[in-house]
Amino acid sequence: MLEKTTEESTGPATLSERPGVESGSPAPVVPPWLPRLLAAGLVVAALNLRPAITSLGSLLEEVRDGLHMSGGVAGALTSVPQLCFAVFGITAPRLARRFGPATVVLAGMAAITAGLLIRPFTGSTAGFLLASTLALMGIAVSNVLMPVIVKRWFPDRVGSMTGLYSMTLALGTSLAAAATVPLTDALGGSWRTGLGVWAALGVLGVLVWIPLAWNRARVPGEGAYTGSASADPRPAPAAFRISRSSTAWALACFFGLQGTAAYITMGWMPQIFRDAGISASTAGVLLAVTMVMGVPLAFVIPRVAARMRTQGPVVVVLGLCGLAGYAGLYLAPAGGAWAWAVLLGVSNCAFPLALTMIGMRARTGAGVARLSVFAQSTGYLISIPGPLLVGVLNEHSGGWGLPIAFMAALMVPQIVAGVLAGRDRTIDGRG
Repeated sequence: MLEKTTEESTGPATLSERPGVESGSPAPVVPPWLPRLLAAGLVVAALNLRPAITSLGSLLEEVRDGLHMSGGVAGALTSVPQLCFAVFGITAPRLARRFGPATVVLAGMAAITAGLLIRPFTGSTAGFLLASTLALMGIAVSNVLMPVIVKRWFPDRVGSMTGLYSMTLALGTSLAAAATVPLTDALGGSWRTGLGVWAALGVLGVLVWIPLAWNRARVPGEGAYTGSASADPRPAPAAFRISRSSTAWALACFFGLQGTAAYITMGWMPQIFRDAGISASTAGVLLAVTMVMGVPLAFVIPRVAARMRTQGPVVVVLGLCGLAGYAGLYLAPAGGAWAWAVLLGVSNCAFPLALTMIGMRARTGAGVARLSVFAQSTGYLISIPGPLLVGVLNEHSGGWGLPIAFMAALMVPQIVAGVLAGRDRTIDGRG
């Protein structure tokens, strides 16, 4: 069982205590500013992991009109993030073994920046998709490496640091959702400018991660990153195939189903509200309300979950909030819009819970790396059809009743998978 997190610590453990640094070898001198920069790097990276997606959701109707997209193509566009996360996320550990996690995240920030700058001005659906894919490649590798970096740099603060970057991720998500339409109006009304402005966050990410990559020999776990069990000073567990672990599969399914709900929400919820008679700017704010619920809860939930032997009760509460939110969207989408936005925002906090469970369901840093790749890559593959099906169902049924019923139906297996993933066991122990 993974040791419980200790919240009293004020910084990363010493290098001699870190995976990949032998206790008998001299530890590199760590500049006093480096621990703070490590934490800042996590925060800035998290800020960049969702604006590329939620900014598009706020302007999806304008993008569809500008690029002459059908509902099916728009649905496919909302599924591109999951596909990229599944395909490119699996390369993250191999790249990290060769170049170090900090260098890979720096490259990810650069890809995000370039993709966001290019995609609004390509002039075609194919070009828009290709530039979006570039940005999503950067997000994909950073997504997978975040739990690994927390485990290696802050092994005694997994719950609090997961909460910190999850909270910041939610803040970036909600900021893009709320501010994209007003920024678009303020910058002349062009959806192209409104989408491209978010590249500024990517530039900030590049600037923060340059010194971390440059000083990688001094960063905990960077100079000797191997991604293998041998990098951990504790005795290595017997070799195992992660695909044979029921816990790994339950966590992958939970991750995939919560991702389905989240990407449907980010991609389609503003349009659901707009079709119910709500203005575009208000629909963007409602999406922001949904996302901003994750700011406090994404910090609290990982800390609470890390202290629980099983996380099933948290899974159930979040799932029930989701079912209530979908019921409200079905019965009175405009009348109770603010309440449904809040309930769905609470439900979407299954994401930081899933990240926390990834850190708790393995005993070693190497195990967390393998589980993070498996759960996220498999999970994102599972989540790909959801947003696409919502677009197709809406186009063929002429309304949102059937798509919303589909979303609610998916919440039931999500709860079941989450309860199974939250059991007190580990993939490299008895899971």
